[in-house]
Amino acid sequence: MVRVPAGSPEIGGFPTVKLEEFWIDKFEVTNRAFKEFVDRGGYRTREPWKHPLIKDGRALSWVAAMAEFHDPTGRPGPATWELGTYPDGKGDHPVGGVSWHEAAAYCDSVGKSLPTVYHWYDAAGSRTFSDILRLSNFGGKGPDPVGSHAGLGRYGTYDMAGNVKEWAWNAVGNHRYILGGAWSDPSYMFTEGDAQPPFDRLATYGFRCVQYPALPSGDLVAEVPGIYRDYSAERPVGDDVFEFYRSVYSYDRTQLNEKVESVDTTPEHWRVEKVSFDAAYGSERVMAYLYLPKGVRPPYQTVVHFPGSYALHLKSSEHLTDDWFVAFVIRGGRALLFPIYKGTYARQVTPRPPWSPGFRRDIVIQWSKDLGRSIDYLETRPDVDRDKLAYQGFSLGAAYGPILTAIEGRFKASLLLCGGFYSRQDPPEIDAINFAPRARAPVLMLNGRHDFHMSLEHAQLPVFHLLGAPDKDKRHVLFDSGHALPRDPAVMKEMLDWLDHYLGPVAHTSPPKPS
Repeated sequence: MVRVPAGSPEIGGFPTVKLEEFWIDKFEVTNRAFKEFVDRGGYRTREPWKHPLIKDGRALSWVAAMAEFHDPTGRPGPATWELGTYPDGKGDHPVGGVSWHEAAAYCDSVGKSLPTVYHWYDAAGSRTFSDILRLSNFGGKGPDPVGSHAGLGRYGTYDMAGNVKEWAWNAVGNHRYILGGAWSDPSYMFTEGDAQPPFDRLATYGFRCVQYPALPSGDLVAEVPGIYRDYSAERPVGDDVFEFYRSVYSYDRTQLNEKVESVDTTPEHWRVEKVSFDAAYGSERVMAYLYLPKGVRPPYQTVVHFPGSYALHLKSSEHLTDDWFVAFVIRGGRALLFPIYKGTYARQVTPRPPWSPGFRRDIVIQWSKDLGRSIDYLETRPDVDRDKLAYQGFSLGAAYGPILTAIEGRFKASLLLCGGFYSRQDPPEIDAINFAPRARAPVLMLNGRHDFHMSLEHAQLPVFHLLGAPDKDKRHVLFDSGHALPRDPAVMKEMLDWLDHYLGPVAHTSPPKPS
């Protein structure tokens, strides 16, 4: 274990609390360590099971609960095991496929506890977000042995970002928090809150333990209630007011002074041009990366991408195509323009101001202007079909997508991935409820059914119903995931079919290679 000193950490979305010093496991609990719990009779004795066994809001007996906690061969143990043991050679891998109850029982059996969300985030050290993500196990094919990645927390913990998600103590409704993201998640899940049913046992669900000088109490262990905005009780502003809001996004279409900074033809499936042009404000330059697919006849259909909130923290733009849904668009035969919006990647605002309402208002308006200037640039290129443009926003880009596409009317289609209405109250001139009815481009929303960050009931459905496209031109598809989309053929088919329908098929000069 490693020591975390006392302090009062500021954790986004949670109240500020005072923490005494504590100790936390240096590594996630491994298969080998959990096997010792099983061999000690962890599933045969009631002693370590100290907490009410609640499933779907209903209390289960200990016997009934134990019947749920077995591997595919019917033996007691994690869902990822067989015959009551872990796969050969996987002893040093983090245990996965365990419920919150199994994690809590293990911790109790060794005289420890599951960490509260406050203790977990304090130890994780999200202030070094960019460096941790770069050196952690995200977007991979499975978990790696604990400690094999160099993404250390600030006190010496390993794998709090990626590898497996980690159960935390606190409840929210009938769910329990599970933090840090897993190998299959996008990297921004390191700092995104998530909560899932405590009996769920996905392969990505693991844990680590903490030890306190004195057990925490009060607010530290209490339920952390979800804060939701009731959009059913609100109405968008009228047309006169909206036209005033729209006016603050306008800009003068002055000379772009565009320049191709560099060209790279070495990638197998595309050519990438790093370009720059004048911003619509100040004396700044907007950088953008234009990916042109190989084996496709120009003029290219083009998708303009807006990334997730991780772009606000990452300093390097070297790995923009690491997200599968970015590379997938290009592999599918369409060009993709990836602007570096104000405040993202190399254009971060330093020192970074607080994410206050005033700052959000200013930067969203700048994002819209960057997007408009990016399309202005595309219209200067004879190899781009200016009449076949689509918007693609992921997470942050999907949440603000209704605003950006309502202001920018040159898109023929829109893809909103993992989006929805935010629960917070934004200033009205950047409040998506006022823009969604005016976002009339055909829109495909793809979401996780179990998304805690953008819940189906409170975030996804309200925006979908308000979007201004005709019913025949909007579609909402759910997948069994959280705030991430699986790299699944069904997801890809939805995206391709939508773009094919509204932009037309791609003119390949040769058949595309399989993804």
